[in-house]
Amino acid sequence: MNMKKTVRISLLVLAAVLVGLEAVAIIVAWPRQAAEAAPGTETNDQKAAAKLEAETAALHKKIGALAPRAAHIVIDSARNTITLKTGKEVLLQAVVSCGSGSILEEPGGKRTWIFDTPRGEFQVKSKVVDPTWVKPDWAFIEEGKEIPKKREERFAAGVLGDYALGFGDGYFIHGTLYSRLLGRSVTHGCVRVGDKDLKAVYQAASIGTKIYIY
Repeated sequence: MNMKKTVRISLLVLAAVLVGLEAVAIIVAWPRQAAEAAPGTETNDQKAAAKLEAETAALHKKIGALAPRAAHIVIDSARNTITLKTGKEVLLQAVVSCGSGSILEEPGGKRTWIFDTPRGEFQVKSKVVDPTWVKPDWAFIEEGKEIPKKREERFAAGVLGDYALGFGDGYFIHGTLYSRLLGRSVTHGCVRVGDKDLKAVYQAASIGTKIYIY
């Protein structure tokens, strides 16, 4: 083999080695470049998360602005609790009894009653001290008695406690003789409250005070 041919082969080998080294360098550098790009990707995700948090905070602010600033009553009929609030401030929270959800059918199947506490937005329509219960038809049917013809035979004093707040359709927030049952769903739809807590709610409420039941 002559000198020129030997030199040519050596140059080709050197070129191949250099190309190979460059390829290796590119391969080795690629993960580092990818890693260097990762912080940028995380920053974009963080920006998206921050935007979502800002939008959520704005939504909560709007909802908060819709909440009544005056005294209002919130009743959780599932957990049997009543909360008296002024704006976001909780003034009182207590255990109550709400509707049992039971069903009563009149003999003969003419009428049916479902004893649930209604859910929705209401307001105090009446305030009564020493209320007298005017027993409806279902109360006599439940007791297995005949429905009286005289109105005065429907009056039952001393069973609703010292105070009652009416919020429509015969439903009241009132006291109870069965304080041991507070916290249970046992009523015919009204909301029973313990004496001390009932007095506080009654004194804080006025005609038109909002009642939210869920």
